[in-house]
Amino acid sequence: MDARSFLAVVLLCVAVADGKPTLRKERVIHESDLNKRTPEDNKSFQYDHEAFLGKEDAKTFDQLTPEESKDRLGKIVSRIDSNGDGYVNMAELKAWIKRVQKRYVYENVAKVWTDYDLNKDNKISWDEYKQATYGYYLANPEEFDETTDQFSFKKMLPRDERRFKRADLNGDQAADREEFTSFLHPEEFEHMKDIVVLETMEDIDKNSDGHVDEDEYIADMFAHEDGGPEPDWVKTEREQFSDFRDMNKDGKMDLEEIRHWIMPQDYDHAQAEARHLVYESDQDKDEMLTKEEILENWNMFVGSQATNYGEDLTRNHDEL
Repeated sequence: MDARSFLAVVLLCVAVADGKPTLRKERVIHESDLNKRTPEDNKSFQYDHEAFLGKEDAKTFDQLTPEESKDRLGKIVSRIDSNGDGYVNMAELKAWIKRVQKRYVYENVAKVWTDYDLNKDNKISWDEYKQATYGYYLANPEEFDETTDQFSFKKMLPRDERRFKRADLNGDQAADREEFTSFLHPEEFEHMKDIVVLETMEDIDKNSDGHVDEDEYIADMFAHEDGGPEPDWVKTEREQFSDFRDMNKDGKMDLEEIRHWIMPQDYDHAQAEARHLVYESDQDKDEMLTKEEILENWNMFVGSQATNYGEDLTRNHDEL
C-alpha cells in the first residue's frame, strides 16, 4: 500500500540575537507507516514519540524515570476521558491529540510574538516582520555579495511577503494572532494550503519548469554519491512516484498531484495515531482503553502529545 505522506514546508528567515539574519529551512514530514505496520514490527516506540513531539522533545521526556512517566500518564487519563465513563475511546484520543497539536502551534507563536510586534500594538505588520527578519540583510547587502545567502534571502523575502498577504485575511497589512499563526503554520489552516503546495513545488522544482519530475522528487530526499548505488528505499520511492505520485502518467507532478501527495484527503494523522495506540494497547479488543491498559503500555504513550510532558497537570487550557 502507498505510504501516505503529509509534508508541510516551512521556509523562514529568523533573526538571531545580534540582529543578523540566519537562514533556516525546515521540511516537516509526517509519514504514516502505521497502515503497513504489524504488531510484530512494534519493537520500538520511537516513531510514536517523534510523530507527536519531534526528536528533541522526545529526548527531553526520555530523561524522566519510568515511575515519573507512569505517574504523569496516569493522572492525565481522566482528562482524555471527556465523558467520564472510565474508558478512553478512539474518538476521545483523537480529539485529545488534535487539541494538543493545536495548543503546540499557538504556544509556539506566543513564544516569538514579542520578537516581531515591535511597536507593541498586539499586531504584527508586514513592515515589522520584514524589519525583524530581514533588517540586517536589507541594511547591509554588501555583506551578502557573492554568497549563497544573498540568493536565499533575495528569494525568500518576496516569498514571505506572498505568504503574509495570504494570511492577512482582512487586507490591513497587519496580522493579528490568528493571522500570524496561519502565516507561521500554514499547514494547519485550510485557506493557506495552496501556499504550502506552491512552496513545496518551488522547493523541489529545481529547473523551474512548473513541475516535479522523478529525479527532482528523489533528489529532495536523497543525495547521490558519485558512482554509489541507490539504496533499496530509493528504488521503492521511484516506484511510488510512478505508481502513485504521477497520477496522469505524464512523467511529472503538477500542483494538483503535489497536493494529493502531501495532503491526501483520506488521511488523518491524528486518527491514524489514535487508531494505532488503541490497537496496540487494547488488551480485550473492545476498541476502548482503560487506565490500566494505558499504564500497562505506558512506554508507547511516553513522549507523545497524549502526555505533553505532563503540562496539563499544572496548567489550565480549557480555552482550547
